[in-house]
Amino acid sequence: MNPPQVYKPAARFLHWLTAILIIATFPVGVAMVDGGFARPVQDTLYILHKNGGIIILLLVLARLAYRAANPAPPLPDSVPGWQRQIAHLTHWLLYGLVIVMAVSGYIRVKAAGFPLEGLDALGLPSLVPQSKPLAETAKWIHGTARFVLFALILTHVGAALYHAVVKRDGVFSRMWPR
Repeated sequence: MNPPQVYKPAARFLHWLTAILIIATFPVGVAMVDGGFARPVQDTLYILHKNGGIIILLLVLARLAYRAANPAPPLPDSVPGWQRQIAHLTHWLLYGLVIVMAVSGYIRVKAAGFPLEGLDALGLPSLVPQSKPLAETAKWIHGTARFVLFALILTHVGAALYHAVVKRDGVFSRMWPR
């Protein structure tokens, strides 16, 4: 039996910062659309959600680059092969869905002709043309993918808690901040 190896501090930092921002975008996204807030509050929520998505995308790209240079430590021998495969698949699906969410959000905003304040302030041109059909397709993708992403996050958290509370096999402590 090999003892559980932990992730490096940079990997843990990027994981938790990304997780906090992703989880925060869910209620902000719902509130900005369905919250019934006064227009100035709603505008602020839109700005937070849109620019938060860009920050999350940059963090995920940084995580992928870091992970390419620093592979994940191996799971303990006590973790069955099928759980290893599901964990591996879930992690890559999480990365992929976060990228889908950020890209579809970007396309929805820019194709609809709305500002993306953070990128606009840098003078970056839009990477997509204004197009109502494109904006609507991206909006549908963004709105649908959020449910899959939320389900995967719940699966990920559930598995982590299973290893922390039930199995107590060190898997949870690999990513938990020191």
